[in-house]
Amino acid sequence: MNLFRYTGLLIIFCGAFLQAGAQKDWTLKTQEDGVSIYMKELPDSKFKAIRVICTVTATLSQMVAVIMDVNTGTDWVYSIKTSRLLKQVSPSELYYYCEVALPWPISNRDFIAHLKVTQDTLTKVVTINGPTVSNYIPSKPGIVRVAASEGLWVISPKPNHMVQIDYTLRTDPGGSVPAWLVNMFATKGPLETFKKLKDQLVKPAYAGIHLPYVKD
Repeated sequence: MNLFRYTGLLIIFCGAFLQAGAQKDWTLKTQEDGVSIYMKELPDSKFKAIRVICTVTATLSQMVAVIMDVNTGTDWVYSIKTSRLLKQVSPSELYYYCEVALPWPISNRDFIAHLKVTQDTLTKVVTINGPTVSNYIPSKPGIVRVAASEGLWVISPKPNHMVQIDYTLRTDPGGSVPAWLVNMFATKGPLETFKKLKDQLVKPAYAGIHLPYVKD
């Protein structure tokens, strides 16, 4: 059984995102390939919050396009079995379904996330917020529905055609997954996801893309 796969619970609830607190509240757990992973205790949860900071070569439009292209989530987000669009509210807002694959005998998890993109007109910083909406569609037999998850993507423009990503997440996967196991291996999922994100950004589908609702 690959215990590292439990960390999919903490990174792919792509959907779903937490406001970043002061840097002093976070403890650096690992740094690899330009990706820094932080964790912190939460007073109202047995699961630790996750924060990922990295800088990638991309435009704001490219980053937003990849995140909002939810049907391709299985290409780059760790341990996802299914990711599909449920409703496109507008070009900058959608609902999507995601199933997380976990090793037997742990039941798979699923969630519905509501993604919405906003941008500060002055700084150009893009925010993608996406809380879970647990009752958007009926739950499925044999799959545990994630009822509580929240987080945030904050994407800031940097010189030399780069952007900084500040991603924060808190979630309760529900069911019988032990918190100590999730917290112990919580860095594996983010590292794998953000490594693949860099590969996803250079795919032809996102080359030269300019989203009408994002000012690069």
